[in-house]
Amino acid sequence: MSDFIKRHIGPSEDQQTQMLNDLGLSSLDELIRQIVPDSILLRGDDNLPEPCSEQQALEELKEIAEHNIVKRTLIGQGYYGTIVPPVIQRNVFENPAWYTSYTPYQAEISQGRLEALFNYQTLITELTGLPVANASLLDEGTAAAEAMLLAHSASKKDIFLVDKKVFPQTLAVLETRAHPLGIKILELDLSETVPLEDVEKAFGVLVQMPDNHGKLNQYDGLLRCAEIYKCMKIAVVDPMCQVLMKPVGEMGFDIAVGSMQRFGIPMGFGGPHAAFFAVTDKYKRKIPGRIVGQSIDSQGNKALRLALQTREQHIRRDKATSNICTAQALLANMSGFYAAYHGAEGLKTIAKRILLYRQTLMTGLSWLGIEVDKAEGFDTIRFKSFLALEGYNVRYEDGYTLITLDELTTLQEIKEMYV
Repeated sequence: MSDFIKRHIGPSEDQQTQMLNDLGLSSLDELIRQIVPDSILLRGDDNLPEPCSEQQALEELKEIAEHNIVKRTLIGQGYYGTIVPPVIQRNVFENPAWYTSYTPYQAEISQGRLEALFNYQTLITELTGLPVANASLLDEGTAAAEAMLLAHSASKKDIFLVDKKVFPQTLAVLETRAHPLGIKILELDLSETVPLEDVEKAFGVLVQMPDNHGKLNQYDGLLRCAEIYKCMKIAVVDPMCQVLMKPVGEMGFDIAVGSMQRFGIPMGFGGPHAAFFAVTDKYKRKIPGRIVGQSIDSQGNKALRLALQTREQHIRRDKATSNICTAQALLANMSGFYAAYHGAEGLKTIAKRILLYRQTLMTGLSWLGIEVDKAEGFDTIRFKSFLALEGYNVRYEDGYTLITLDELTTLQEIKEMYV
C-alpha cells in the first residue's frame, strides 16, 4: 500500500476485515455491489493505470499543466481581471484569522468581522441607492434567483419577465429555480417596446445592466408600466458601472443584485464570488440571508449583531425565506476593504479609465474601417470581425467579436490587439 493510500484512506486492512465481518460480507467488492446501483456501477476496471505516490501524481499533473496556453481573458459576462491591493491580499485573503472563520451563530463575539460586513452592507446601500442590503450571497446567479423568489412570494401571478440579454449563467439558474415552482420565464428584448399585456400578467421583471452585449438601455417607460401593474422591478447591475451611473434605487428599481467580483476579487477559475442583494424598505423582512445591525450593549456602548437571519438552517423551515446556506463573508469583506482602500474618488477613477479605454478602442477600430456597435455601454465593445485575437480569450457571436475591458487594461494592451 502506497504512502498516499495510507495517508488518505483511514481504515487499515485489519479494520476493513473486521467491518466486513460485522456486515456479513466477504469483500469490499461485495459491499460496493450492494450499495451502488447496477445502472451506474463501473465494471471492467482492469485498464486502470498503475498506482503512484502523491509526489509522482503532482509531478505528472504539473507536466500536463505546462502544456496549457495561458491567455488574457476579456470575455466578461460577470468575470473580469482585477488588481487585488497587496495589503488586502496579505492581511485578509492570506490571513487565516479571516479565511478560516465561518460566521458563528453567536456572532456577537466577533465584532471585527461583523464590522467588516456592516461596512460591506453600507457600501452596497450607497452604490445602489436602496436602503437595506444583506451580508452577501453566493454569486450573481443565485442572488437573481432569490430576487425572483422574493417577487413571486409577494404575488399570485406566475410569469416572470427576463431580459433576453441577461448573462447566460444567470438565466440558467433562474430557469432551474423557476421550474419546480411553476414559474414561467418569458424572455423579452427589452431594448424594444415591451407589450403592456406581458407586464400586466407578470409578477416581476429582471434586467441586466449592462447587458450581455455591453449595452446600457433606458428603462423609464418599462419601470412606469411595472409600477402601475404591481410588477416588481429587479436590476442585475455591475457595481463598477454603478459607480458612474445613477443609483438603480433612484431609477425606481425595487431590488438590486449583482456580483462584487470587480471589487478586488480574483477570478478564481470562475468563482464563486460574493453577490450583493439590496431592497427597498418595504421588503426588508423578506430579504434572504443575514443582515448585520448596530445595537447597544449592556454598558451603553455601540455593538454589532446579526439583526436578521432568514435562512432555513437558522430558523424554522416554514418561516424561512431562503434555503441558501452559503454566504461569501471572506470575499464580501475583501470587496468592502477594496472600496475603503480606494475611496469614492479612487473607484470613480478606475471606472472612468475603463470607460475611456472602451471609447479609445471603439475609435481605433472605426479608423481601421471596422463596423463597430456604437450603442451606449460601459466596458464591452461589439464589432464585426472574423479575425482571431492572438493571446486573448474573447467572445465570438453571430459574426461579431466582443471584448470586455477591465481594471487590468492598459493603452499598450489596446495597441497590441490589432498590431
